[in-house]
Amino acid sequence: MTRMTRAARFTALAGALALTLLTTSAAAEPDTPGSGRQSAAQSGQTVLEARYDLGDLAFEPPAAIGYVGRSEVSGTVYYPADFQERRNPVVFVQHGSWATCADAEAEAALEAAREARDRAEEQGDEEEATRQQEIMDQASRLLWAWPCAKGTARLPSDEGYDYLGRALAARGFVVVSMGANGINATAGGQADTVYRARAALIEHHMRLWRRLADTGSGPLGGALVSVRTGDRVGAAFRGSLDLDRVGLAGHSMGGGGVMQEVADTHRASWPDGVDIKAAFALAPTATWDIDPVTRTPFAVMWGTCDSVNTGEYYEWNSPANRAPVFKYTLDGGNHAYYNRQWSPSSEQVTSRNDALPGTRPGNCLSQYPSSQPQAEHEQLTEAQQRRITVHRVTAFFEHFLQGKEESLPYLTGKKSFPGEPDVTTTLYDAGA
Repeated sequence: MTRMTRAARFTALAGALALTLLTTSAAAEPDTPGSGRQSAAQSGQTVLEARYDLGDLAFEPPAAIGYVGRSEVSGTVYYPADFQERRNPVVFVQHGSWATCADAEAEAALEAAREARDRAEEQGDEEEATRQQEIMDQASRLLWAWPCAKGTARLPSDEGYDYLGRALAARGFVVVSMGANGINATAGGQADTVYRARAALIEHHMRLWRRLADTGSGPLGGALVSVRTGDRVGAAFRGSLDLDRVGLAGHSMGGGGVMQEVADTHRASWPDGVDIKAAFALAPTATWDIDPVTRTPFAVMWGTCDSVNTGEYYEWNSPANRAPVFKYTLDGGNHAYYNRQWSPSSEQVTSRNDALPGTRPGNCLSQYPSSQPQAEHEQLTEAQQRRITVHRVTAFFEHFLQGKEESLPYLTGKKSFPGEPDVTTTLYDAGA
């Protein structure tokens, strides 16, 4: 394959249409007339949703990893209503690190104590500052507990990508968004092993789904329940999944877990009967070992106002990659808006706009790449950032899992996605 010029940049050009959030299963993405790509709404697919929960502490990473802590085995599943008519590719999604328990009282106590501590520090009252810090620490322990305290609901980060799951399902994918709250609650002090634990959790879910696809039974056979009807639907997936066409998507530390899973040195641990064709990482953090990823197509997406991302996977791997790789930089994008549960419009506990505010309303300060002095950017809205995400993630998996060549020019930036602000810079390397 001819290698593209590594520094070639294409800026996506599009109109400035506002995004209507994905509120119905049939309208997972706005119509895009004249774009050459059929939208999810135009596909006419009805999207169904199911969930499973095998227990808050059902997963323990293999002892060889050295990670201490257990996690839940649960997930939210989005799938087309006609999924039994064919074998569908599967996309597994893993969320990142965020609070685990929706404890509103603990959040209020944390914020009040933070303000009191800051006042005490300004006044030089070290004893009071220490007391308020202890209150903050206790509130944080409640917000980051696992399992959550009795009567406190879990914070459902896995449901925060519902807009993306529905958009993919409307295009013929089965999407499994897994919970990782247990790993979030136990990751402290385990930076050297947490990404391998996250990769092991992905593999655990893939094994469960492989068994379900082969036999219609196993742990998921009786645990997968329709959100709409309450019926058990696991057996219906027998023979309807193509685990030779698997995609991975992850956000933040979940993006790091995904990149760990597709690392060249990690491929030998993939479950039998599973072939990961491509991976898409949203604002991924860096894995501990930064293992090379040269054999699996991948894409990464960043925002200039994202203060969390640390993984420069495109730069680390494009000199040696044998598969296509992509990088998308969103001018004014932040970290939290990829997940609806983490974003202010959800009014969920701990939700927030995590970008640093600029000097003018609606602006944010640049965080990527390291810039001195920081530049101001017009911040993307939640809707704008998710529209850009839906366009690229759906096109990416359509190309690499469904073989749709017509998606590639949109991924490389040669063609523009309609209805987007002109904020996306694309890097593309076709591989050797």
